Amino acid sequence: MTFQDICREIAATVDSHGKMVYDEREARAVARVLVEDVLGLNIADLYGGVTMESPNADFLRALDLVRQGVPVQYAVGKALFADRYFKVNKGVLIPRPETEELCQWVAEDCKTASTMLDIGTGSGCIAITLALETNAKVTAWDIADEALDVAKENAGAHGADVVVERNDILTADDDGRRWDVIVSNPPYICEKEKADMEANVLDHEPRLALFVPDDDPLLFYRAIARYAAFALKEGGRLFLEVNPIYNNEMTRMLREEGFCRVEVRKDLYGRERMMKTWKE
Repeated sequence: MTFQDICREIAATVDSHGKMVYDEREARAVARVLVEDVLGLNIADLYGGVTMESPNADFLRALDLVRQGVPVQYAVGKALFADRYFKVNKGVLIPRPETEELCQWVAEDCKTASTMLDIGTGSGCIAITLALETNAKVTAWDIADEALDVAKENAGAHGADVVVERNDILTADDDGRRWDVIVSNPPYICEKEKADMEANVLDHEPRLALFVPDDDPLLFYRAIARYAAFALKEGGRLFLEVNPIYNNEMTRMLREEGFCRVEVRKDLYGRERMMKTWKE
C-alpha cells in the first residue's frame, strides 16, 4: 500500500446521503494526517514512494473509520490546535482554525489579565491555549460529562493550570467571582442551517455543542452577555466566536445588555466571525 493508494481509498468515501466526502486535495490532506499521526512517517516518506507492506492495526482501524465518513480527527483521537495536539472524541467538537484566531486575539489583547473564564470549553482547547500563552488563571465551564473529562485530560497532558468546572451558563448565578476576561465559542448553528452542512459533521459531532433553536439563535449569547454584565470586572472584556449571519442582532443584543462598544473581526476566510466588547 502506497500513499497514493491511501488517497484513492479516502477519495472514494461517501457520506450517509451517498455524497462524496472528500475531493482530491482533501483526500490527500486526510491521508497525510493518518500516515503522519498513526504511522509516524514524514512528508519525505509520503512523497518518496514509500510502500507500507503491513500497516499496523491502529492505522487500519483509523483508515476504516475515515472510509465510513468519520472525521479524521476522531479516527486518530486527536486534533492539532495552536500548534498543540488535543485529545478529541465524539463527545467534543473538533477544534477549528478560526477558533485559533479567537485565542490569538485574546492572548494578544489581554496580556495583563489575571483571571479568564472559558464558557462551553469542550476539549478545553481555548482554556488550555490561553493558560499556556498568558499569565492568567483560567477556569473552564461545560455541562457535558464527556467534555469535562476530555478537558481535564488535555489540561493534564499539556501541564496547563486550568480549573475545569461543571456549570451551565443558562442557569449561572452570581457566586461572587469576577473575571478580567470571558471568552466563549458557544453553540450557534440554527436547525435550519443543517441543509448546508456536511453530513460527516452532522453524523458525528455532538449536537449539544452545535445547535440552537431556529426561534432563538442568540440563546447562549444572551445568557453569556447577562452573566458577563455583572461578572466582568470594570474594564473587563468579553470575546465571542459568532455566527456571521446574526452579527447585527448580536451587536444590538450586546448593547441592550449594557455593552456600548463592539469590535468585530474577520476570520481567515473573510467572515465576520469574532466579537469583542467591554464592560465600562
